[in-house]
Amino acid sequence: MPSELEDLVEFLHHGNTQIRQVAVENLVPYSTAQPDIFKRHQLLPIKDLKLLIKDYPPIAKNVFTILVNLSEDAEVLKVLIDDDAFLESLLRRVTVCQFVQTPSIESPQQLTKIQDAKEPNANLQCMLLANLSKVKSITKLLELKREVPKQLSTSPIAIDQLLDCFVKGAGGSYNKEADYDYLSYLFADLAKHEDGRKHFLAPRKEDSNVIPLTKLIVFTEHKSTIRRRGVANTIKNVCFDVSSHARLLRSEEEGAGGIGLLPYILLPLMGSEEYSDEDTDGMLDECQLLPPDKEREKQNDILTTHLESLLLLTTEKESRDRLREVKVYPIVRELHLHVEDEGVRESCDRLVQVIMRDEEGEEDGQPKVQEVEEDEDEQIVDIV
Repeated sequence: MPSELEDLVEFLHHGNTQIRQVAVENLVPYSTAQPDIFKRHQLLPIKDLKLLIKDYPPIAKNVFTILVNLSEDAEVLKVLIDDDAFLESLLRRVTVCQFVQTPSIESPQQLTKIQDAKEPNANLQCMLLANLSKVKSITKLLELKREVPKQLSTSPIAIDQLLDCFVKGAGGSYNKEADYDYLSYLFADLAKHEDGRKHFLAPRKEDSNVIPLTKLIVFTEHKSTIRRRGVANTIKNVCFDVSSHARLLRSEEEGAGGIGLLPYILLPLMGSEEYSDEDTDGMLDECQLLPPDKEREKQNDILTTHLESLLLLTTEKESRDRLREVKVYPIVRELHLHVEDEGVRESCDRLVQVIMRDEEGEEDGQPKVQEVEEDEDEQIVDIV
């Protein structure tokens, strides 16, 4: 390692603020070009960086950028997620608008309260949390208790606070410096785990018995692509809980813990096209009489994710019947007609094979589809 680079790494724990600032500014590009320089001396530079998140915002910004880049490394990731003090410091900066800043030049560890200060680096911190969620131990957030930020949440549980931050912070409404969109990627990764799915689907007594997933699904048509993508993947991962499909498909008005998921999956699939009376007979009210300027989701990967969620929801006959009843087929048919992406069309085809085929023991199924290929094992149907 060149001596100049060694000096920069050593300066991370220098007592002079200006020297620390110059060091982190110059080290940012090396966090992607030569990440191993931060792993020398048993990851001592990482320990320095963890302390420097408490430094002045301009320094902390570069530190968080470096940590976001380095957190792709499994060894660095483990050092970060296993440090409960670091995790708490990170959570405090994400969730609390009146945050603790470091005014001391000589000692970054000395903390002084700064009133009415907005955390300017919250989005970078959310990106770091999203990267940390690649490790299963991130599920500690589901039970981790911490001080309640009263202006934000009523729950002492970390994940509840982050969810409230995501909801209340949309579009800079909680902190004008941040939108918290990347937290949706954290939620999606948590929902890959059984205990994460259970959390999103269970009423929270700390939050007036609100079901966490109902706070997320309203963002499937939000202006932020990051937010829409993260929420779509959270929904898909939650749909792996087959035992909850009936609740997911049941509307809130129907009671019994209904979540009313379907409109939030179907509306992104729909544009301004008109449907026949036969098509709309039974269609969800939210999906009818859409305005002429209604736009379909523009990101093909998000469309595919919603289609995969619907496919997961066809696991049981009761759920398949529900999808037929609310006329999912015409919506998928129009999507297939209007989107040329092969991935989207293949997902449409797979879904149609399931919802439009006769159930075993039934002579007649739902609306007729064109048979394009048939053998003794299965019947393939086409979207018409």
